[in-house]
Amino acid sequence: MSEQNANLAALSQAGVSVWLDDLSRTRIQSGNLAELIATKSVVGVTTNPSIFQAALSKGNAYDDQVNELAARGADVDATIRTVTTDDVRNACDVLAPQYEASKGVDGRVSIEVDPRLAHDSDQTVAQAVELWKIVDRPNLLIKIPATEAGIPAITKVIAEGISVNVTLIFSVERYELVMGAYIEGLEKASAAGHDLSKIHSVASFFVSRVDTEIDKRLDAIGSDEAKALKGKAGLANARLAYLAYQKVFEEQPRFRALTAAGANAQRPLWASTGVKDPSLPDTLYVGELVAPGTVNTMPEKTMDAFADHGKVNPNSIIGQGPASQEVFDALSGIGVDLTDVFLTLENEGVEKFEVAWQELLDATAEQLAAGSKA
Repeated sequence: MSEQNANLAALSQAGVSVWLDDLSRTRIQSGNLAELIATKSVVGVTTNPSIFQAALSKGNAYDDQVNELAARGADVDATIRTVTTDDVRNACDVLAPQYEASKGVDGRVSIEVDPRLAHDSDQTVAQAVELWKIVDRPNLLIKIPATEAGIPAITKVIAEGISVNVTLIFSVERYELVMGAYIEGLEKASAAGHDLSKIHSVASFFVSRVDTEIDKRLDAIGSDEAKALKGKAGLANARLAYLAYQKVFEEQPRFRALTAAGANAQRPLWASTGVKDPSLPDTLYVGELVAPGTVNTMPEKTMDAFADHGKVNPNSIIGQGPASQEVFDALSGIGVDLTDVFLTLENEGVEKFEVAWQELLDATAEQLAAGSKA
């Protein structure tokens, strides 16, 4: 019988659900995903266009299926949809016991709508509904970016009774809109007769990218005061987000009215938790973001680092609101344009996924062409 790693088990016991930010067919078929569930406290999986692009470009686990689809005359979009939804469905099945044991809270696998639709609300909704039907598993989460067009899409998709992972959230202001969109969606789902207890959602708040962008600007300012603030914004931002979550889901009467009908709070999910700056501890965005009812989705490298030497700081979020606000006041005080920071990060985030998706389309098109000639 495998034993759970003590450090990750401690994180889990502190109320943080451990999710893996990666998926590939090899990971599923080799038993690696099952092993991570058994030994690293993994109870969920997130994917994104970059992850699928990396999975399909390595090795030959997908060759037979792509060649078979080529022989049937499938186009590029249909091929990618089939391949990615097959992986996600199979991962959902691997995580079904965790889904059952947690009464639907965990055991979740996320799949993202086509990133080229990030600024098209109606198309996002249509594809979210389509992906939900294709994967056909109750433990699926449909990922929708928190762009301006994404906010109304979240409401409409939740209103259909579909569980959602809202992604690419960088600012507390945008996060507040996301929470509002979720609650409005629940109200509409309730009016339409959906069982609210079956609808779940997480809000993916990006951490390390905030430090990367702000630290670059602090280096440009160059003062001692600026240097002293490096590596602090990402954690402060996430801690302020948790405070916003508590206000909406634990204090405000609007959500409380829905809990009587079985509604679930939309959990904060810490994403982009791999440390980019080598001068910072490699487990910073895991051990220092600990609070009940949260999720941390991490790349395997970060998970392994935490398993090896991570420490859970149980006081890392609760009560840290004032100190976190001080960090942001200090950043504004020395001239960091935070509005521009968050807009830049959102635009870059969408663009990065679009580029990865286009690379995936191009590589698949080549493979389909080769397969149809074979």
